[in-house]
Amino acid sequence: MASPRGEFSSRFGFIMAAAGSAVGLGNIWGFPTQAASNGGAAFLLVYLVLAFTLAYPALMAELIIGRHAHANAANALRLISPNTGLRRIGTATGVTGFIVASFILSFYAIVAGWMLAHCLAALVELFRFDTVAAWLTEFGFARNLGFMLVFMALTVGIISEGVQQGIERWSSRLMPMLLVSLVLLVVYVFTLDGAMDGLRVYLLPDFERALAPDLILKALGAAFFSLSLGVGTMLIYGSYISDRENLPVVGGLVTLVDICIAVMAGFLVLPAMYVALHNGVEIFTATGELISEDTLIFNVLPRLFDTMGLAGVLVGFVFFFLMSIAALTSSISMLEVPVAYTIEEHGVDRKVAVVVIGILIAIASTVILLNFELLFGLVIAATTRYSQPLLGFMFCLYAGWVWRRDQLLQELRKGNDLVEHSLFWKIWPGYVRVVCPVIILLIFAQSLLG
Repeated sequence: MASPRGEFSSRFGFIMAAAGSAVGLGNIWGFPTQAASNGGAAFLLVYLVLAFTLAYPALMAELIIGRHAHANAANALRLISPNTGLRRIGTATGVTGFIVASFILSFYAIVAGWMLAHCLAALVELFRFDTVAAWLTEFGFARNLGFMLVFMALTVGIISEGVQQGIERWSSRLMPMLLVSLVLLVVYVFTLDGAMDGLRVYLLPDFERALAPDLILKALGAAFFSLSLGVGTMLIYGSYISDRENLPVVGGLVTLVDICIAVMAGFLVLPAMYVALHNGVEIFTATGELISEDTLIFNVLPRLFDTMGLAGVLVGFVFFFLMSIAALTSSISMLEVPVAYTIEEHGVDRKVAVVVIGILIAIASTVILLNFELLFGLVIAATTRYSQPLLGFMFCLYAGWVWRRDQLLQELRKGNDLVEHSLFWKIWPGYVRVVCPVIILLIFAQSLLG
C-alpha cells in the first residue's frame, strides 16, 4: 500500500516550505556576487522587476497545476492533457523533472557537505583543535564523502516523516532560524570598516548598465532560478496545498519571501567582501573582475574571519550554519520530487522510497566525487543551465496552452470566488501563454551561448 497523501496544515507551513525550497545556496552567495559583477544596484533593480514579472507567473503555473491534480508532476500533466499524445509528453516531462531534480541533489549534497564541514570547523577552532579544523576545511575525498553522507542522512530523515511532520515541521523551524542568522550577520558586518564601500556598490545604480542586454539576460536567469522553478518542486508543494487557499496570494508571499532573502543576502555578502578587502584580503582577479563565487565562500570569507580573532570564529560558525540551513531547506524539496513520483506511481511505502532513492542519489554523488574534475561541472551545466529552463518552458506551455482555460479558472475559484475579476486573472493567463515561454527560451539560448 502506498503511503496516504499529505497536505500542509497551514499557510505559514506552506510558505516556509516553499520559500525554503526556493532559498538555497544560490540565493545566499550566487545572487549577491552576480549583482556585484553586473552593475550593483542596476542588476538589483532589473532582478526585482523580472522576479515579479517572470518568476512569479512561472511559479503560479506549477502551483496551480499541482493543486488541481494533488499528484506528482507526471500524473498532474497527464490529468490536464486532452489527448493521448499530450498525456505521453506530460508524463515524459514529469519523469524527466524528477530525474533532473535527483541529479541536482547529487551535486548539491556535495556542496552542502562542504558547508557543514566549514561550520563544524569553526566550532572546533573554539576548542583549539587546529588539526581537525584544517582537515575539515581542506578539499579531500574522505571529507567530501563523509559530509555528503551526513547531509543526505539529514535530508532523508526529514522527508521520511512525510509532509506535515517532516517537510512542514522542519521548514517552519529552519526558515526562521535562517532569517534570524541572516539579520544578525548583516547587522554585525555593517559595524566593520569597509562595509559601507560594499553597500555603495550594492545600492548605487549604474543606470546605463541596467539597459545592457547581457545584464538583463543574467537577471532573467537569476529571477527564474531563484524560485526553484523547472523541475517540479513547486508543483509537488502545490499539490500539498489545501483547496481553501487563495493561490495567487500564497504564491505572491512565497515570491516575496524568496526575493527578500536574496536581497538581504546582498546586504551581507557585498559589505563582507569589502570588509575583507579593507583587511588585506584580495577580492579581485588580476584583470580587475570579482573572484568566482566558490573562491569567495571557501577562501576569501574564511580568511576574513581569520583576521577577526575570536569574533571571526563565531561569525564564521553562524555564516556556515546559515548556509547549511539554506542548503537543507532546498534539498528536502528536491528529494520530495522523485519520492512523490515513486509513491504515487508505483505504490511504494514512503520510508522505503525515501531510503532507496536517498541511497541511489548518494551513490551518484560518490561517482561525481570519484571523477570530480570531469563530472562536477558537467552535471551542474546539464541540469541547471540546460534541463531546468526547458522543463520550465514545458510547464508554462501546459498551463497556458494545453490546459483548458475554464478548468484553470475553476481551480483558482476554489480559494477565491471572485478571482476572474482580479488583476491576476486579467494578466496572468496571457503572460504564461506567451511571455514566460519566450523569456525562458531566451534564458536557454543564453545558456547555450555560455
